[in-house]
Amino acid sequence: MSEPSGPRVASVNLGRPRLLLINGDPHKTGIFKEPADGPVLLRDDAVDGDAVVDTRVHGGYDKAVYAYATEDYEWWSAELECELGPGDFGENLTTAGIDIGEARIGERWRVGAALLEVSEPRQPCSTLGAKMGDQRFVKRFAKALRLGTYLRIVAPGEVAAGDPIEVVERPDHDVTIGLLGRVLFEDSTLGPRILAADALTDAWREHGEKLAARHG
Repeated sequence: MSEPSGPRVASVNLGRPRLLLINGDPHKTGIFKEPADGPVLLRDDAVDGDAVVDTRVHGGYDKAVYAYATEDYEWWSAELECELGPGDFGENLTTAGIDIGEARIGERWRVGAALLEVSEPRQPCSTLGAKMGDQRFVKRFAKALRLGTYLRIVAPGEVAAGDPIEVVERPDHDVTIGLLGRVLFEDSTLGPRILAADALTDAWREHGEKLAARHG
């Protein structure tokens, strides 16, 4: 059977709590994820069967689903000279054929039977560094600006590997996941531009307003 064309779900990934040494201390984490065998229900603010351990920075309305691109994994595999793939960065959805960096805040995707909305990029932390075996990777991940995106669950539904990803709504602004990444890790003077996106999270809007006051 030929590989399906167009944007699609390469994998849906789930994890259970595991202990991970972070700076020498054991912590529970849900970052270790593996591809699911069949459809997975996305509902409310959660991915059924997936563990969210640190709810201060993961999960909830604005961070219900995390997506990362196959194309970015290919880039990292070459960069790190090791094979990386679905679930290695702790994402729920591994995508193919869609440029996550160019996704606009508030953009809506029909993914399988679910409707999802692009909300904000990932901000890498010490958990990712510990999983990769090198805390310097946190800065490296940020500098690369291949951050993936968090998604809100607008309408529940089952999602499975091979399901198409259809962009069904694209706001009329240029505030992308990539732009937010640049504001955070590269050039804060771009901050005022992000306020054009109505669907910014509260935290990002507050950050944008502070940068607008600072940079005018």
